[in-house]
Amino acid sequence: MKAPGYRLTASEHDRDAAGLTYIYPVVSRRAGGVSIGINLNQNDACNWRCIYCQVPGLTRGSPPPVDVALLERELRDFLEDVLHGGFMERRVPPESRRLNDIAFSGNGEPTSAREFESSVEAVGRVMVDYGLVGKIKLVLITNGSLSHQARVRAGIERMAALGGEVWFKLDRATEAGIRAVNNTRTSMEKVLRNLRIAAASCPTWLQTCVFALDGNPPTVHEVTAYVACLHRLKCEGVPLMGVMVYGVARASHQPEAARISDVSAAWLSDFSSRIEALGIEVTVTP
Repeated sequence: MKAPGYRLTASEHDRDAAGLTYIYPVVSRRAGGVSIGINLNQNDACNWRCIYCQVPGLTRGSPPPVDVALLERELRDFLEDVLHGGFMERRVPPESRRLNDIAFSGNGEPTSAREFESSVEAVGRVMVDYGLVGKIKLVLITNGSLSHQARVRAGIERMAALGGEVWFKLDRATEAGIRAVNNTRTSMEKVLRNLRIAAASCPTWLQTCVFALDGNPPTVHEVTAYVACLHRLKCEGVPLMGVMVYGVARASHQPEAARISDVSAAWLSDFSSRIEALGIEVTVTP
């Protein structure tokens, strides 16, 4: 746990910031306030390996069993401090002292936990008891790769009943691009199948991380494929909330870290304009 005088910042998402097992607070750039993170992946394992991932020691795999009862106790205790104690004053900069959401995120793909659905149920109980349903968001930050599984879809549907949102990763829209950035050999058809399932089950945003690799932004071919993918989804009537485009604010802990840098403001503006031209809402967080 951090020292008593430690203040949260948007550039550091330490999973041990509160000294708890599953619960960690962050100041989120995209959320615009405090996000209470839920880390189901205690072994730093994920089924993908995105080259911009900020998790030190990331490994391939799935998480160990989740102690759902402990998760629920930790969330209740932490919310008590956030809502009725002095957490905001002690740990959060004045401009960010707003509880925005509870987010399944953490050190790997949260839906890979067998207890994902029961974890959503536990969080829902806490939100109901604290009167938070409809007042803050419940967010799932996911690569979407397991959305087709019945247990995952059931958890996502439970999130929808709590006013939740899915933030579905789509960094690139070609299979070569996905292999290069996310280190997975999934096909685009599988990605789109899972996206359709998620969007039909719960309000869903796409989240797209853009960065330069070896000094070069995503290629014209990649950008064209991405825009064409969004156009296809729009023509199909897939009910997307919009697209969150964001840069790399925190350093990667992957072998490719030294190769990653920010895209230019002009490139980012042009990319977001092409999304907006499709009639799709876009938010940009450099």
